[in-house]
Amino acid sequence: MTNQTGVANAEQIKFWNSVAGPRWVRRQQMLDLQLAQLSVTAVDATGARAGDAVLDVGCGCGASTLALAARVGERGRTVGLDISAPMLDLACERARKEKLGNVTFECADAQVHPFAADFDVVFSRFGVMFFDDPVAAFANMRSALRDGGRLAFVCWQPIQKNPWMSVPVMAALRHMTIPLPASPHAPGPFALGDGERTRGILAQAGFRDIELRGVDSDLPIGGGADLDEAVNFVLELGPVERALGEAPPATREAVAHDIREALAAHQGPDGGIRMASSAWIVTASR
Repeated sequence: MTNQTGVANAEQIKFWNSVAGPRWVRRQQMLDLQLAQLSVTAVDATGARAGDAVLDVGCGCGASTLALAARVGERGRTVGLDISAPMLDLACERARKEKLGNVTFECADAQVHPFAADFDVVFSRFGVMFFDDPVAAFANMRSALRDGGRLAFVCWQPIQKNPWMSVPVMAALRHMTIPLPASPHAPGPFALGDGERTRGILAQAGFRDIELRGVDSDLPIGGGADLDEAVNFVLELGPVERALGEAPPATREAVAHDIREALAAHQGPDGGIRMASSAWIVTASR
């Protein structure tokens, strides 16, 4: 794994290396299971074929990179790119265990990394919503594509259409303040939720044939974990955890109690928690 992180997204780089990265590593299996169906749908949208070269932006712990590597086969290659060294360490370990020779990983910022135009596909699974300057970032990613190359990614629609996130947040708000971003378009999970804005960003970045397809699905929270584990999962990842910070034990207990009650309303016969989500599958070409 090479390390070439820049400073364009300094706050995100710090967060994903010092706080979020280690937690996502601990919860990697649960996260992969939670996003499994959306991942399959997004990877299919790439149209990647045997022999293709694919860049996976915001690859995290590597699940999507490995899936793409299997798709392009030994004659192809995949490069996973992320700003989080802890997550990339796990991604490298997973690739070694699967003995994949067509996978490499780089610790770099896709907004500023100097790409050569030698990829057939640029892909991302929920990894492109965190840029300080999304037009510059997508223009830079476009520079990684050969003429006629394809972009495909999956991102969340607005939080109002994603109860898997909004329900626990609303439960937590009874006991604490969760700082709101200065703009709904600020870097974060829902920054590309406005479909028309996202279309405009890609057009400004030079992409054509831009298409957005909405996908609604029930997410297995924590990958099908039981209620207690689902509560722990929600408390450890996302805006609730960031807001809790150094909150006193009484506040943490009250938040956990109300989130547990909120999630229990979505418990299925198997004991798992399933909650509605809405995402965009976005495709474009150079």
